[in-house]
Formats: sequence, C-alpha cells, structure tokens
Amino acid sequence: MAADAKYQGAYPHLVTKIIASYVSHHNVAPEQIPELISAVHQIIDGLGKPTAAPPGTPTPAVPVRRSVQRDAVVCLECGWKGKMLRRHLSTRHGLGGEQYLKRWNLPSDHPLTAPIYSEQRSSLAKELGLGRGGRAIPDQAPTPSEPRRRGRPRGSTRQARDPSGTA
Repeated sequence: MAADAKYQGAYPHLVTKIIASYVSHHNVAPEQIPELISAVHQIIDGLGKPTAAPPGTPTPAVPVRRSVQRDAVVCLECGWKGKMLRRHLSTRHGLGGEQYLKRWNLPSDHPLTAPIYSEQRSSLAKELGLGRGGRAIPDQAPTPSEPRRRGRPRGSTRQARDPSGTA
C-alpha cells in the first residue's frame, strides 16, 4: 500500500503507456524497470512547475581582463578575436554594443575596438584633416574672379586629337 500512495499524484495510465512503449522499443533488464518507473513519475510530477532560476551572469569564453589586448579584442560570448567587435556582435549574436556591455556588466568605456587599430584610424583621420573645425561660412569665403568651367579643359583635348592643328 505504501508504494501505491507514492504514485497517487501522477497520472498512472499515462505513466503505464510511456513505460510500455519504451520497453517495447528498447532492451531493458528487469532490474531497471523500477528505476525507469520512478524516473518517469518524477518527470511527470515536475511538469508545469518552475525550474531552477537561470544564472544572473553567464560564464565568459575568456576572462574579462584578457578580452582587450593591444592588437585585438576578444568576444566574451564565443571567444572570437578581431579588431572590432561591433559587426561581429550584431551578425553572430544579435547584440548591439550597449547590450553587450550590459549583459557582461562591463563599464560603458570598455573598448569594443582594439587600441592599436583605434590609434591607426585616429592618425589617418588627422593626416586627412578630418575633424578640424567646421565648414567655411559663405560670407567669408573667397570669391573667384571668373567662374570656373566644369569638366576637362578644351585646349588640351583638341591638340591631342588633331596634331596638324586644323579643326
């Protein structure tokens, strides 16, 4: 009777069908059947009940301190190593930069670009003169004495086509 009271909560008919189907399709030793019955009962009793809470912070693929190197940054999600993380995060993980930082509890100034790559881009921009001042104000802009013609100069093309000088 004690064994009958143990299985009162589960659906006995459903458990019987599951066990019979499993045993008919698999080779099961007679000593394993009681373990199988109790396992099925536990699983059915657990249906509809909340499972254990998911962990707050996932485990990173690499330590956070090693994720930023001079020549590369490493993705904490999968361990991918590259110069810039933004495109990788959006294509592979569907995350934006802010979402990634928030997910891993990183500060907002945590680099998503390798430091050497940032320096190279910065020096290139300075060489090109980008970021220096705004556009010239139209009132102070110098006015040309005669309007510039658009396109190729006329004289150079005629001489190249017709060496005799006749039109």
